[in-house]
Amino acid sequence: MKIPFLPQRRTVLKRIVQYSALGLFALSTSLAGSFLQSTQAQTKPGINTKVVNLAYQTSGDIVKIKGSIEPRLKALGVSVNWVPFPAGPQLLEAMNANRVDIGSVGESPPIFAQAAGAQLVYIAGRKPSRGESQAIIVQKDSPIKKVSDLKGKKVVFQKGSSAHYLVLRALKEAGLKYSDIQPISLTPAEARDAFLQKKIDAWAVWDPAFAYVQKNAGARVIRDSAGISTQGGFYLARREFATQNPEVVRVVLEEVDKLGEWAEKNTGEVAKILAPELKLEVPLLETVARRRTFRLRPLTSSILREQQRVADEYLQAQLIPRKLDIKDFLLDSKQYEAITPKRLKQL
Repeated sequence: MKIPFLPQRRTVLKRIVQYSALGLFALSTSLAGSFLQSTQAQTKPGINTKVVNLAYQTSGDIVKIKGSIEPRLKALGVSVNWVPFPAGPQLLEAMNANRVDIGSVGESPPIFAQAAGAQLVYIAGRKPSRGESQAIIVQKDSPIKKVSDLKGKKVVFQKGSSAHYLVLRALKEAGLKYSDIQPISLTPAEARDAFLQKKIDAWAVWDPAFAYVQKNAGARVIRDSAGISTQGGFYLARREFATQNPEVVRVVLEEVDKLGEWAEKNTGEVAKILAPELKLEVPLLETVARRRTFRLRPLTSSILREQQRVADEYLQAQLIPRKLDIKDFLLDSKQYEAITPKRLKQL
């Protein structure tokens, strides 16, 4: 017997179809909204990455230790990966190989990187110190009393670093040529062991290794970097990264500069946070913190002229293979406008 299709059943079925259609419409709307939000997040102006690889030197980086960059970038959907290096030359070599995106070095590593054909750019300057945090040192009982006594001696430094430039300028100042010494390139850790074992005549080194051998081995300074290391150093980035991610670069520089302001007013606290990372005692690191500077400065025409002069000195000493134009390592004015923190624009 056939059961008639009752009107009530038609009504229920009609409502099920209506509600199902409404549910599908709501679901599709929600999914479309999520997709739109995701697309908008991926195409946010000035951000075209999900990860920024930040380089740091193992001589102590308070920016990494304090972790102030991570919250700012997390809010923008960008995570941070920190990569360690013993010195500036190794850092920029990795940057040129696309393993890191942003990092801080002295005045010399960018020149050697540019001479090697790297595609990097200066993004900010670093405030110079008084020259007390870097020096050419000898053993406490060494017969070497002044830079001119280095003639024919083994002088250790990290090739392509700020210590390299200190040696070059100090020799010239003393009336010697670079060829008058026996240069040996070692990382700070390697050189520290060699110095403590009295295997080398002299060492050009920066803090904290410098402060360590002063305190623990009685190292004697024959020339610090006062009047020589006037550039302070630079923050650099891969050109492609800087041009595609100006907002990320700006945030990084803002946080570096803000933390630098705090650090210069709180050197005792800086020493305390560096101690666990460097495994050195706080009083020694208080000396290191007092001798350092931490803030940024804008890339002015005078700073760039001085950097060109540094490059020319390396060329004159035949330490780089060709004439360089520092301007080739720069962005255009519009690009700098996008990445430069407000405070630096006002200086």
